[in-house]
Order: sequence, then structure tokens, then C-alpha cells
Amino acid sequence: MDRTDIKEIVKEKYGQAALRGKSGSCCGTADSTGSAYDPITSNLYDATQMQQVPGEALRASLGCGNPTALAKLNPGEVVLDLGSGGGIDVLLSAKRVGPTGKAYGLDMTDEMLALANENKRKAGAENVEFLKGRSSIFRCLTIRSTSSSRIA
Repeated sequence: MDRTDIKEIVKEKYGQAALRGKSGSCCGTADSTGSAYDPITSNLYDATQMQQVPGEALRASLGCGNPTALAKLNPGEVVLDLGSGGGIDVLLSAKRVGPTGKAYGLDMTDEMLALANENKRKAGAENVEFLKGRSSIFRCLTIRSTSSSRIA
């Protein structure tokens, strides 16, 4: 199996997860009521965080961590989430960096981007932008970190 095949399989699986998130049946993290679907990832976000994002974002989650729990984000900062999926971490980060900051999400799957943009609309987030691309492109770049930039 070559890299192209693997990439297409990943895109297909993530696309299916996005569609399950929209339909309300998934094996993702948890819904906005806190009902867990997956015993491994069900406790990534606390009740306050789950209330801040649309349930579809939580149901489509394939995440294995919560970078927003570890990152110290300040008003005015810029955040980039690689492999942003349905947008949970982007939406939570956007609230923390406030209207003077910006939160970007990068994903390669059209279905996830559609879901993320729908979640952005539902959340009323104005300092959020979702972009199509692959996070592997960042291996080739030199990223200069400043006190106002975060990559998750």
C-alpha cells in the first residue's frame, strides 16, 4: 500500500466520522449532554467545555487529546490546530483568545471542513477560520514561534 492509498483511506474514514457527527450516531467523544460514546476519549473535555461547542463537533471527534487543557492561551493570540476535524479545539481556543485573536483549523477532509464550518456558524464564532490542507506540509516549514502564535 502506498502513501496515496493510505491518505485516501484516512480521508474516507474521517469523512464518514463527520457524517456520523451530523446524524447524531457516532463512536466519538461525547455529546453536549455529557453522554459518552467511547470509553477512551469520553473524558477529554469537561462539562463546561462541552457546553461551549455544538454537539455535532463532539460526536464527530476522533481526537486523542485536549490541547486546550494544556495550552496557556491569552487574548489576542493566534492559534493553529492541525487536523482540526469538527472544530472542537478551534472553537474552544477562539473563546480564549477573544475577538482580538484568531483561531485557525486545518483539515484535509471536505466533510470535516463542512461540519467545522457549520459548527462555527452554530457557535457564532467570528474569529475562526477553517482551511483545507494537510498537516504534513508543516514538516517542510520552519515555524518561528512568537508569544502570540500557538500550534496545536
